Amino acid sequence: MKNNLKIFRQGVSALLASAICLPLAAKEPIPVSPLADKAAAHAVSHYQAAMAPTLARLVRFDTRAREGQTPLTDPAFIGFKAEMKALAGELGLSFEDRGYVLLLGLGEADAKLGVITHGDVQPADPSQWLKSPWELDTQSEPGHLIGRGTEDDKGPIVTALYAMKSIKDLNLPLDRRIELLVYLAEESDWDPLREFLKTYTPADINITLDAEYPVVTAEKGWSQIQFTIPRAMAKVGPNTPVLKVFEGGSFASQVPQLAHASIQNADEALLQRLKARAEAQKNMRYQFELQQGTLDIRALGRAAHSSTPEAGVNAVAHLAEVLKAEDWPQTHGALTAQFVAEMVGLGLYGDKFGKLAYSDAFMGPMSLAVTLVKPTENGVEVTINLRRPEGRTPEQLEDATREALAAWSERHGVQLEGLDTYWGAPHVVKDAPHLGTLLGVFSHFTGITNPKPVAIGGSTNAKLFPNALSFGPAMPDVEYTGHSEHEFITKEQLNLNLEMYTAAMVELAVKGAAQK
Repeated sequence: MKNNLKIFRQGVSALLASAICLPLAAKEPIPVSPLADKAAAHAVSHYQAAMAPTLARLVRFDTRAREGQTPLTDPAFIGFKAEMKALAGELGLSFEDRGYVLLLGLGEADAKLGVITHGDVQPADPSQWLKSPWELDTQSEPGHLIGRGTEDDKGPIVTALYAMKSIKDLNLPLDRRIELLVYLAEESDWDPLREFLKTYTPADINITLDAEYPVVTAEKGWSQIQFTIPRAMAKVGPNTPVLKVFEGGSFASQVPQLAHASIQNADEALLQRLKARAEAQKNMRYQFELQQGTLDIRALGRAAHSSTPEAGVNAVAHLAEVLKAEDWPQTHGALTAQFVAEMVGLGLYGDKFGKLAYSDAFMGPMSLAVTLVKPTENGVEVTINLRRPEGRTPEQLEDATREALAAWSERHGVQLEGLDTYWGAPHVVKDAPHLGTLLGVFSHFTGITNPKPVAIGGSTNAKLFPNALSFGPAMPDVEYTGHSEHEFITKEQLNLNLEMYTAAMVELAVKGAAQK
């Protein structure tokens, strides 16, 4: 996040004003009422100092999915639930534990304003952090709050809680109950939430605090291609270099920060050739270690959310580029590196993957990133994460994928195994009644005039709720750090979010706010 909002506003105001091809009729920002402005000022003056300590209480729980555990049995989730219940009590909010879902509420009205968040997080590699990712780091970078979940999505939870507390402080009359929904498996499994919604009546208007500003009205569909390159080992002479290991990545929805290759029968000449190619790459770092004929290469890029691959530097793809010029004997490691170089390369949009690439006028191009390359007993498992816009059907994408993979397999005389694909549906919200209100809140507190709705590559739980618009926590045209190995939110952004969330809740849930 940039600390200087004035510089940021100058850089993106023109971009937001020029959005075109909207999937719904454009709505003008609605001016913010004096009452909403007053409540936002109260929130910041009374609670900005409390937010970082409260965020630290939530970050300390390692709420990532673990095999064999659920939010009902995992001690980290049980502790997180207890902390949320304690916070609700301290702030005077109601609390319900529904297993995979926590409900924190303010008000008794039958009608509701839903505020959708999640309390689970993605894994983190502690070796890539200055301090533990499960400890809020407020010192390493002044003005930054660093830790897993600070932006995705524990920071938004904290700001929502203090926005609700501010409305309670002012004793504002609600004609909608404000209900904060915290789902505990957004990063791993949406089925429990779908099951929950079979018996729970959601609000008819909802805000999701899990994306970016100004207002998100369209999300690409989370999609995946996964297969295994089978084990292979060509017979070679004792002095022939062999690429035995090629691996990298941490989880499916993260642009890989780390990659590793191991080469047997390597010599100094090979080492120098590979070093020269590595040094020609921008924004990458490499470590080369040659011992007794074995060369280990470790590549360090920059992790990012796979919905925004342009924000990262894919270590797997870059290492494959370094290796591709050599004529390797056919091993599963060499075949995997060759596949990545030939079918993915350093592009972001699938342009090398047969006829798979396409784009939508509003939602933009489909993105494609190789995110996991994992050796197994059967070979090397490859995971490719895609974010697809409207414009092509799952059947068309499936056919294009299989055609591209078949052509590559035929060229290299290898049969890919275990092909599995998933084509998530793009999501577009049309004519949401609170769009103008949210645009007005954003414009009022940022000073950016005439903001327009945007589409994102991410996939949030907004898809499962009626009239759900994503509203922050990240500013547009600023790197989103969730899912990265350097996740943070600035104190300045946290305060700005508190202002906007408080004002939005007042405008949408308080009786007659616009007239007061």
